[in-house]
Amino acid sequence: MRVYIQKLGCPKNDVDAEYIAGRLVDDGHEVVASAELADAVIVNTCGFILPAKEESINEILRLGQLKKAGVFQRLYATGCLSQKHGDEMLKGMPELDGAFGLGALDALAKTIGSGAVNKKTFKTESRHLGYMEWRDRFLFDSLPYAYVKISDGCDRACSYCTIPSIRGRYRSRPLASIVREAAHLAANGKRELILVSQEATMWGTELPGSATVIDLLQALDRVSGIEWIRLMYLHPAALTDELIDYMAAPGNKTLAYFDLPLQHVNDDILKRMRRTVGRAGIERMLDRIRMAAPHGTLRTTFIVGLPGETERRFGELVEFMERWKFDRLGVFPYSAEAGTPAQRMPGQVPERVKNERVDIVMSRQREYALAQNERLTGTTVEVLIDSVSEGEAIGRTRADCPEIDQEVHITGDGLAVGSICRVRVEAADGYDLRGTPAKEQP
Repeated sequence: MRVYIQKLGCPKNDVDAEYIAGRLVDDGHEVVASAELADAVIVNTCGFILPAKEESINEILRLGQLKKAGVFQRLYATGCLSQKHGDEMLKGMPELDGAFGLGALDALAKTIGSGAVNKKTFKTESRHLGYMEWRDRFLFDSLPYAYVKISDGCDRACSYCTIPSIRGRYRSRPLASIVREAAHLAANGKRELILVSQEATMWGTELPGSATVIDLLQALDRVSGIEWIRLMYLHPAALTDELIDYMAAPGNKTLAYFDLPLQHVNDDILKRMRRTVGRAGIERMLDRIRMAAPHGTLRTTFIVGLPGETERRFGELVEFMERWKFDRLGVFPYSAEAGTPAQRMPGQVPERVKNERVDIVMSRQREYALAQNERLTGTTVEVLIDSVSEGEAIGRTRADCPEIDQEVHITGDGLAVGSICRVRVEAADGYDLRGTPAKEQP
């Protein structure tokens, strides 16, 4: 069977898609690059917020038209949206030949093998989900970096979030399994590991023994071929001084890249979000990071427009940005998700106001980013090369995660994907740098 997998959603979903593909290849199927080449298509859906749900549904409907035209024979859905709404999807979209939630890889693989039509949802209820041990991933690209899932689920109770109801309780992936996958990725040309989860700082807390995320980072540091390790999603309530110091220490492969999803800084909004660290605690933590890693990267994300976010409370967020001038920053408009406490709160903010606040935050951040980049003009930075075309390469500094941060555009020949080179910065755009290879290379 020739199978095409349509990936949607976050990098964690992309990893799941590669695990699914690896299982199918082990079972003797062929994973192909487009729906037009396939006998069966799997849509790995996202169900986190309303825009993601709409994207998943629209993609299923689009592919359903191709199926109807005879381009391929079977169309299946899996992932978060199938976990939460699989039965409704099967009833409302006759294009689907089956829906598979989380923990249903065996059922999905069996169905692909038989080419069957299953008008029911296969899934494990979120409260019963374990951490499934996967086979080797089928890598969809030859990029020099790879995302690695170190856990699944979440034990936090943020008022706006549906992840615990979809993905279940927090489950750490065993250290040996992560290290084995890291070695497999290094053998396949990956030079940077980007560790993803719902919350990295909790890794190991429920595993036998007393392992911490520092133990995991030290083990990955010993994997030959890996140059950079980027740890994503550090929860402010669980970030320790020990982890800050480890990430800040020179000589580790773990980058001093502190990805802290603060979400907001006004104490009233933080309480409404059910975030347990207030503004004073946040500022103490940021001071500690800046002291330990003065040349490190501070990254955060904010949510604007939560119910009760008045102009004054939003203004406090903007003032906080001015005070700290984060190196990297993202912002999202609040999405009212059915069944969450925040959806039922009074003081809902109009969509127009949410979008205006997003624009204000990003406009300010663009100013800060340009000023930071202009200060780099004339200096030399270390860059991992992600892609090469005739006469130009594109890469990233230690301060930049793929897709969400900045890029460095390098004019010159002889650069190879996966190499780390020194680049002299000659110009700064809003969010990107431009330069040429430095005369002295590592």
